[in-house]
Amino acid sequence: MQDYNSIRTAGTATRSAAVDEGLRAYMNKVYGLMAVAMLVTAGAAWGISGLAMNPDGTLTGLGAAIYTSPLRWVIMFAPLLVVFGFGAALNRLSVSAATTVFYVFAALMGLSISWIFMVYTSFSIIQTFLITAIAFAGLSLYGYTTKRDLSGMGTFLMMGLIGLIVASIVNIFLKSSAMQFAISAIGVLIFAGLTAFDTQNIKNTYLQLANSDRDFLGKAAIMGALQLYLDFLNLFMFLLQFMGNRD
Repeated sequence: MQDYNSIRTAGTATRSAAVDEGLRAYMNKVYGLMAVAMLVTAGAAWGISGLAMNPDGTLTGLGAAIYTSPLRWVIMFAPLLVVFGFGAALNRLSVSAATTVFYVFAALMGLSISWIFMVYTSFSIIQTFLITAIAFAGLSLYGYTTKRDLSGMGTFLMMGLIGLIVASIVNIFLKSSAMQFAISAIGVLIFAGLTAFDTQNIKNTYLQLANSDRDFLGKAAIMGALQLYLDFLNLFMFLLQFMGNRD
């Protein structure tokens, strides 16, 4: 007959295995949602860029509206407004509705970055994407597996992100190449750090909320996917500033 300690140890091992299995399923869902959103963004960006340019390289009516009219400011800032609205309304949405809003946001992001297909060569875009994917995988794996507490990085990274956003808006009007280079370099560092930080935070969130209801965990997974999606996309865009070859 097993003694109490043996039974207790076995029970603890069973619970630990259940938590590990749940965590793997949760993280797979987060990465799956993020991957689909990236495909939506890529498809929207590529498709819109094709509709925006004539075979001779001139802009179509749609392209002129998107890239040269005042509408471009709406397109530029619409995804940011959707993110803030999404975060505020998430608790009132169902999981399916939240997923739909996430993918709509991904399509809007595709619209807002569709210009890259007209500025950079296709090869350099694909090359930068692959490099970003490799870097992101390594950074996210580090955040998932490291025993080091990365929470102390959060305040520093968020302050850096706010400064980066302000500098980027200012440089829209200054159009300084030196400032753009500095913004890109700092942006790569910030979003590299955020990738590891957010991955660990998503993991810890599940471990804290593992016993919550399925809907709550589903919404938490969507928010985690959104965080990693933004980390990946911004890392890609800043690396493209360095590595992209212009047409």
